[in-house]
Amino acid sequence: MGMWQRPKPEKRASDELSLRRLVWSLDMDPVKELVQRHWNRRAANFDEEASHGLLNDLQARAWCRLIVKIAGPASLDALDIGCGTGVMSLLLAAQGHRVTGVDLAQLMLAQARSKAAAQGVEIRLIADDVETLDSLPAASFDLAVERHVIWTLSHPEAALQTWQRVLRPGGKLVSIEGWWSGMEPREEYAEIRDRLPLFGGRPIAELVTMVGASGFEVATAGPLMDAELWTEKPQYPRYIIIAKKPER
Repeated sequence: MGMWQRPKPEKRASDELSLRRLVWSLDMDPVKELVQRHWNRRAANFDEEASHGLLNDLQARAWCRLIVKIAGPASLDALDIGCGTGVMSLLLAAQGHRVTGVDLAQLMLAQARSKAAAQGVEIRLIADDVETLDSLPAASFDLAVERHVIWTLSHPEAALQTWQRVLRPGGKLVSIEGWWSGMEPREEYAEIRDRLPLFGGRPIAELVTMVGASGFEVATAGPLMDAELWTEKPQYPRYIIIAKKPER
């Protein structure tokens, strides 16, 4: 048997409830409420796309190799920002890291919990706003990873400040992003695209500048176009930025 098996989507009675009942507070920012609703609705089938899930052993091994390169051999306290269905969280946990995954969408987290239980992996999963991370104390992680998250945020600069807050001095932020030039908004995003400064992604140089301006020290930045990571050569630019919280 290969190292990878497609998990069956978790079916719960709560999936049939109105997604509005999953909103934490009536005072939630309406933009974030729509973002939450969008990803809750897509949770059951989210992993079926190569940019989101792991579709075969070859792709899974490629991401495993990248995680090893990013994290190194020591066991770390790792944060998966906007963890979704837990793809990156599970990869990190499988390599011995102590993983916390955070997401705004509870149905995404339900999928992540189901997958972690099926694989016998322990991951702490928390419903929280990744721009503020109010549930997490300062200086509590050695590594923070976000994949295809920052473009979905209404306040990306504030999010970068938050991510720096929860990292320990010398801790690393890994940002895996892309530039989907000409992206057309889907469903809820049609209503809020003008409220998302990075909608559709940005060229690598622009995001490097933003990460550096937030106080991180950018260590490396480069393309992430290996076909094995995405099951085919990406149509749009994909890249990785690794930055460090200053030692002070």
